[in-house]
Amino acid sequence: MSTQHPDNVHLPFFAANSQLGGGEDEVQEAYYIYSHLGCREQMWDCEGKEVDNFVVKKLLSKYGTYFSEKQLGKDLFLTLRVPNPEVEKAEAKILLESLESIPRSFDVAHLFYGNDNPPIFEVILPMTSSFASIDNIYQYYRDFVVGQQYKRLGGRNLTIAQWIGDFKPDRINVIPLFEDMESLLNVKKIVGRYLQDKDLAYQRVFLARSDPAMNYGLIGAILLNKIALKQLHELSVETGVPIFPIIGVGSAPFRGNLRPDTVERTIAEYPSVHTFTIQSAFKYDYSPDEVKSAVAKLEERNVEVPHDIDEKRSIQIIQKCTQEFKREIANLSDIINRVSVSVPARRKRKLHVGLFGYSRNNDGIHLPPRAITFTSTLYSIGIPPEILGIGTLSDDDIDFVRDIYVNFDADLKDALRYLNPDSRYLPEGITARVHNLVDFEIDEEHREISNEIISLLDKGNSEDLRANILRAAAIRKFIG
Repeated sequence: MSTQHPDNVHLPFFAANSQLGGGEDEVQEAYYIYSHLGCREQMWDCEGKEVDNFVVKKLLSKYGTYFSEKQLGKDLFLTLRVPNPEVEKAEAKILLESLESIPRSFDVAHLFYGNDNPPIFEVILPMTSSFASIDNIYQYYRDFVVGQQYKRLGGRNLTIAQWIGDFKPDRINVIPLFEDMESLLNVKKIVGRYLQDKDLAYQRVFLARSDPAMNYGLIGAILLNKIALKQLHELSVETGVPIFPIIGVGSAPFRGNLRPDTVERTIAEYPSVHTFTIQSAFKYDYSPDEVKSAVAKLEERNVEVPHDIDEKRSIQIIQKCTQEFKREIANLSDIINRVSVSVPARRKRKLHVGLFGYSRNNDGIHLPPRAITFTSTLYSIGIPPEILGIGTLSDDDIDFVRDIYVNFDADLKDALRYLNPDSRYLPEGITARVHNLVDFEIDEEHREISNEIISLLDKGNSEDLRANILRAAAIRKFIG
């Protein structure tokens, strides 16, 4: 699943300027990932930015020859990510607009293809925390978007369907996206309740990887995902409903470490995951041939059962890591916020702050609203965020984590290439601790740029600061 997460350093050839804009740029991006990179699914983000609800019409009219051979909704898929009205109050009605656009897209595709395959039939609900939040969308679409066609106008016999045509598809699939600890630890209960009164052929479930890392540290995020994947497998066995997990991984080790050159490692880490996200750095910071080959490997793999995991012991370690991670972040919050304003944006978005959504507030510590910016900031000052929270773990804890987290050593080595031992912002004792865990080599060019960034912070030179943040990101092949 290609997504619009803006973690890329380089811009694609079709970007109009220094940022990928909404609308036409992203329509062309969707065509590009289908036709050139081999991705079969594009997430269409209706959350946190201006969205183009006419994407199906534009794709079919602009790239008609291609889509006449590859049918949307059958060979290729477009999946809407909608706002969560329980959290994003100012964006709430965008949810309704997005749902209303689904029958309109159906009409366009029906005229183009001459059949009744819906081009859009699934939506992703972020920040899911309850059965009701998923069910509300399922029921609203069925009862009010589709159900309105049976209402009569002005007391006459004319129904809305007779007036403007039928509303299809009859139902949609709702994909819950779980992002916080409580929800990830209760996926079996929440999804199980949602399945109870429905006759579903399958259910997709989306697990966040970036936001849990930002809130609970690297180890916490990994263990939470492993617990959730185990619970989903158990639920599928118990109910007989196939459950297809999705995991939201980025290029930074802190956010998943899925790059074209780490595909095999990522598959080994999450053998039961059905769908992996392909974010912007994966797509645009490597050659098209590398990307296409990596996507093909993901498409061709066999999905297996998840790793077994001791939930009780894992939760103890998660709590231990989280406490230390938050303590270290509290000490770094001022410098994180100072640097974050200079991290370049790669897409035009409305940030989730103030009137336009939710702000990041980690136990009273205000942080950048996006995990990409947070991650980029820490790398830029020589602190790989992967190492935060690890210092509190005992040798026995580390042995347990190594058994569960298949790529622990490899991911840590990847991250520690960008450690700057000279950074005065490093938590005390952390360098010695990571040296005891793994052998690693430091990228000296990245280290020098990190020193320059710290010097520019002292001078208050924001223009050169931004340029050096990009220089460092180019070495890593991801912004954050």
